[in-house]
Amino acid sequence: MYVYISVMAYFVVLFLTLRDIRIFRRTRIISYRKGALKGIISSFVMLIGVIITPVNPELGLLVVFIGLYVNRKGQREVVFKQANALDRLLGKTDI
Repeated sequence: MYVYISVMAYFVVLFLTLRDIRIFRRTRIISYRKGALKGIISSFVMLIGVIITPVNPELGLLVVFIGLYVNRKGQREVVFKQANALDRLLGKTDI
């Protein structure tokens, strides 16, 4: 069960990182570039946690949660004005 939790958290961070990359490529807003870089670093940390989880679940999940903490994003500029939830999820911008 712990392995599934850590793998799911890893894929969520990867998805959000890819979304930040897509928004940065469309808008060239620096905060999304920084968010993508944080996402890449945190996904590496989380991958180490995913590898550790089958051997030691508590330590593996601790590393995954540290990766989630590293992934926290800062203040962002508004790029969605009238987008619905699916457009926001996929990273389509109104700018």
